[in-house]
Amino acid sequence: MTQDELKALVGQAALQYVTPGDMVGVGTGSTVNKFIDALAAMKDRIAGTVSSSEASTARLRALGIPVLEASEVEELGVYIDGADEIDANGYMVKGGGAALTREKIVAAQSRRFVCIADESKLVRTLGAFPLPVEVIPMAVARLQRQFGRLGGQARVRLKDGAPLVTDNGQHILDVTGLQITDPLGFESEVNQWPGVVTVGVFAHQKAQVCLLGTSSGVQTLNF
Repeated sequence: MTQDELKALVGQAALQYVTPGDMVGVGTGSTVNKFIDALAAMKDRIAGTVSSSEASTARLRALGIPVLEASEVEELGVYIDGADEIDANGYMVKGGGAALTREKIVAAQSRRFVCIADESKLVRTLGAFPLPVEVIPMAVARLQRQFGRLGGQARVRLKDGAPLVTDNGQHILDVTGLQITDPLGFESEVNQWPGVVTVGVFAHQKAQVCLLGTSSGVQTLNF
């Protein structure tokens, strides 16, 4: 199967974790778009959704799926989202779509995090994919130096030749050259650095389940 077909497969498989009557957290990205399309078939059986990005909100509403603000909802039954990397413990690197802060907020409101991904995203150690970090623009140069002291190279993500601006009005640093062997400790440390809004390591908000699209079908990993 093509990568696009694998994404559709895991997007459809994620419906089994959606309980009728529940609120559903919806992530961001091309794999999640396949889940959104599948969710449209049961939109009348859920209480609504909370979305982690403007792009996902637009896609949900275009399909007639109700979207609420996170502040209007106390708890979500499940959060369905992709990952740029996921390891054998369910720890992830996320933020390739620049929605990491809102993704982490919605994940924290959810009873269960189900990651949907193709098998290329399963890694032994996090860090090969450039680590996204949402930052306040005035702190960029200092944070680049701070990542440099860890052996990383931090570059401002650009769009059309200018720094990309997130849904929250901030910038993204993409950090290469790191091997994240202690995701929990790393996330805790970097989140304390002044100027960091959110680091794209999801260890405290890890996945409990990963639906992995493989050439032989969907593989379910439980953590």
